[in-house]
Amino acid sequence: METNLTFQYDRQAVRIDRKRIKLPKIGWVKMFQELRFEGKILRVTLSKTETHRWFGSITVDTGTPNVPRDTRGLPVVGIDVGINSLATLDTGKHYDNPRPLKHYERKLAREQRKLSRKKFLSNNWYKQKEKVAKIHDKIACIRNDAHHQATTEIVNMETSAIGIETLKVTNMLKNRKLAKALSDSALGGFLSKLKSKAEALGIPIIEVPQFFASSKTCSSCGYVKDELSLSERTYHCDWCDTKIDRDQNAAINLKNLAVGYTES
Repeated sequence: METNLTFQYDRQAVRIDRKRIKLPKIGWVKMFQELRFEGKILRVTLSKTETHRWFGSITVDTGTPNVPRDTRGLPVVGIDVGINSLATLDTGKHYDNPRPLKHYERKLAREQRKLSRKKFLSNNWYKQKEKVAKIHDKIACIRNDAHHQATTEIVNMETSAIGIETLKVTNMLKNRKLAKALSDSALGGFLSKLKSKAEALGIPIIEVPQFFASSKTCSSCGYVKDELSLSERTYHCDWCDTKIDRDQNAAINLKNLAVGYTES
């Protein structure tokens, strides 16, 4: 969702009344929701996207400093990210991956073909270009909404630290079989949101070494498999006969390694 127009108003130029805001020369405009914070309004930023949608960002001084919460004595959380499930916690909780590009792929291709048939820079070309942009915008909004809901719920848990894997997304995209699904999942964006929200709350993020075999390692006995295909969704240990969900097994390993970092 890219913006092509952004401007700001200072606090003296605007008024807010419940679910509406009064802007200079425009007047009262409805808002999607009421302001969630009470305090002194510092500024209002309006932005317009390529699909002619308007968004408002209101900065409020609540008078209360953002003090990181005390996380001493709380458990560590391990998180495994992936394509089938956006994120899996060591407790077994899964966050679904909406895969919006896969859902709208056929519609997007159809509208792009229509665009290619239009006369370049004609009125019909601009109209069709906007239709294509709206599909891209919807895909981005669905993906961002899933990321924000999952990361917000995770950082609001009672946890002292979060263990995640170190992803080199650019290297992963070189795999042609997984490139499209990885781009659709945007795992790098998910982890970036998680890091920034955790940092604001004073929750340390512990990234395990890049080549740690979290998926191949048994979370019960530590046995490491030589091979583990992507189609194997249940981890079956050849040594201790443990059977566990593949993603949960990886998340537990990430948690255990993170606990070691916090104790050292």
